[in-house]
Amino acid sequence: MARILLRSGKDPFTPIPPENALANYRRGVWGRNVGNFVFTDAVHRIISTPDTEVVSNSYLSERPGVTRHYIDRINDEFDAFVIPLANAFRPKFLDNLTRLTKVVEGLRIPTVVVGVGVAGGVGSLDNPLPTDSAELTTAVQRFVSAVLERSGSIGVRGDFTREYLARLGYGDEHVDVVGCPSLFRDGEGLRIEKRAASLTPDSEFTINISPYVRAMQEIGQRHAEKYGRMIYIPQDDTTLELLLWGKDLEPRGPERLPQHTGHLMYRENRIRFFVDTVTWMQFLARQDFSFGTRIHGNIVALSAGTPAHVLAHDARTLELARFHDIPHTLVPDLPEKVDAADLYEQSDYTTFNTGHAQRFRDFVGFLERNGVRHVFEPGLENPDYDARLAAVEFPPPVQNLLSTDPEYREVIAERVAKLYGAAGPKAVRSTYKPEYPF
Repeated sequence: MARILLRSGKDPFTPIPPENALANYRRGVWGRNVGNFVFTDAVHRIISTPDTEVVSNSYLSERPGVTRHYIDRINDEFDAFVIPLANAFRPKFLDNLTRLTKVVEGLRIPTVVVGVGVAGGVGSLDNPLPTDSAELTTAVQRFVSAVLERSGSIGVRGDFTREYLARLGYGDEHVDVVGCPSLFRDGEGLRIEKRAASLTPDSEFTINISPYVRAMQEIGQRHAEKYGRMIYIPQDDTTLELLLWGKDLEPRGPERLPQHTGHLMYRENRIRFFVDTVTWMQFLARQDFSFGTRIHGNIVALSAGTPAHVLAHDARTLELARFHDIPHTLVPDLPEKVDAADLYEQSDYTTFNTGHAQRFRDFVGFLERNGVRHVFEPGLENPDYDARLAAVEFPPPVQNLLSTDPEYREVIAERVAKLYGAAGPKAVRSTYKPEYPF
């Protein structure tokens, strides 16, 4: 049986309680943004043929402490290393990229990169490519060269990244534009059809927010007040901590963002955090719509068959929206009182639907040219994969401590009992010093 090492936070079949997913891993098992699971889980499913074992590397290949022994084990125990990436060509990922490059340079096995992207600087909608940085340029060239010595081409997210690599000397013979693998997890038959005639104040839909996008403060607050059944789905580790423990950040964030205990959506328990892609998709499949600035927050909705509209605030989100023909609006172009109902009405999925099959064929063609077998090849289907996944008991979506859901109240009680069992009365005593009047 072939064995493939996959860059991902965890195995999709391994449930981890949200408390441990956050506390046992720096910035969460998903690497700060749970949206990372969406594309790594998709690749895991796509390459899990019946005769292949796919093993998660738990992101260890890019963390401090990698040894020669670790690299030798990869060479000895695996037949290939598949690396799904997001916007890895950016200054903040430089240390990770450098460490990952050192691992790749030590490998004697095929190494295939899927879906890597570039992140432009400030104002990247107008300037999608990074500003000149000798350090970043050198790091990217070293990484891409190391990968191309072990594969036929590198798979990138879209045309911005293709152009960036062309400037660094890598032509189309080295670069394939493949988009985001998340949308190919179920093959070429994905279609988006609107299930609701329109959105009303009673509609069930979701919003996703990048907290650093200032425009989302007013948009989120106004929609929270108008749509009483709208759910906010965060993706960051800090909001998960807020939901789990009810403790505000210090200093507290902007009042209009649903990131503190006083916000309307917190008080009404209309925030849900998902620590697994499968439960996230199941939830979104029952919603009428998804919109916001999180690219994978909307892509996971589309993967579940739910209409979505991207509010593109930077080049990396715009790059994927354009490649996949996802309905989108640039944040600077939004009307003053933009409304989800209008976005829903305006969203047309014709080109998304008609172009999906060709994009899928291009994606699997990239895999095949690089020697990666996949479940969409005749004779390599793996129906047992979804059956195994369905048998796993995953944690429910995280609600806050004010939840009145009877089943979730039991989850909270179990969390408190687990915490007390681990800390014991000594930890409780340390929080209070008694006073003796006599």
